Amino acid sequence: MPGMLTRRELLTSSSLAVLASPASRRRASAALPGPPGALPSAPPAPKLVKPPRLKAGGTVGLVLPSFVQWDPVSIDILLDSLQALGLKGKLGKHVFDRRGYFAGRDEDRAADLNAMFADPEVDAIHCIRGGWGAARLLPLLDWDAIARHPKAFIGYSDITALLLALHARTGLVTFHGPLGSSSWNAFNVEWMKRVLWNGEAVTFANRKEADDTLVPVRNRTRTITPGRGRGRLLGGNLTVLTAIIGSGYLPDFRNAVLFLEDVEEAPYSVDRMLTQLKLAGILDGVKGVAWGTCEKCDPGQGFGSLTIPDVLDDHLKPLGVPVFSGAMIGHVDRQFTLPLGVDVEIDAGAGTLTMLEGAVS
Repeated sequence: MPGMLTRRELLTSSSLAVLASPASRRRASAALPGPPGALPSAPPAPKLVKPPRLKAGGTVGLVLPSFVQWDPVSIDILLDSLQALGLKGKLGKHVFDRRGYFAGRDEDRAADLNAMFADPEVDAIHCIRGGWGAARLLPLLDWDAIARHPKAFIGYSDITALLLALHARTGLVTFHGPLGSSSWNAFNVEWMKRVLWNGEAVTFANRKEADDTLVPVRNRTRTITPGRGRGRLLGGNLTVLTAIIGSGYLPDFRNAVLFLEDVEEAPYSVDRMLTQLKLAGILDGVKGVAWGTCEKCDPGQGFGSLTIPDVLDDHLKPLGVPVFSGAMIGHVDRQFTLPLGVDVEIDAGAGTLTMLEGAVS
């Protein structure tokens, strides 16, 4: 009708009227987002929570937050391996579900996680495998219940999303270590026992073996920037970490010792992801960086690209903090069990990470 305001005009004029007073302008200004592209600030870090240590006779909850585990024999091997350690395995209700490449629906995979944290019979939770899909569960988790029932939570690769989110939201120390379907070799078992069972403040140092060569060839580290630094240990799979930037499920990386690993990524892809960490401010303020392994990340035939060492030099050298590469972290048969959230010292010259406190209570 003539003389009447349209819905858009009414909303606009109402908004302008509300903003007319100085007090309203101050309130509105405080609520406005930052500059274009600005990321939400990390939530205040909750108090550090160390889960109870694993003990003989304990029960380990087994879950599949990501891809389906299609071979049941691998589940049998996992259960037998736990039994050989004097532990009992308890399978999640939906472990044998399948929806495409996922181990069931998001709601069901999340329900298994929530149930394992709430179950008083379960002492620790071990993820059977990674893949993709853990990040889809983050809005479905019962964070209050998880905070009330702290337990050791173990995995790597895609499980990085859960390791970081659990620590960020509850303060829980989580463990970047072998998956349930990984090799239960002596190296992996030793580090898991020392960290999760014995509660040792260990020094993670590669085991260098000369074999029949003049000098050790395998498991070598390379110093990128020498020096020592101290901070809270945080990190995981580079691809998964970058995929949840801006989600509100990441901890504050300031004053952290950062560790990273990946698999089957071309150097340009690693370059892109490290650039993203830089632009997001995650690399600013870290006290050191330990680069693990990047299996099958070669520059390709013809050597026409940058290499992973080139990319690491480009992004990590300018930080001016201790940096080394080659740590036994990532998609390799033998790997450390690293506690996220615990204070450590990095020695880039020696290629070591030393825990300054135990990770379990």
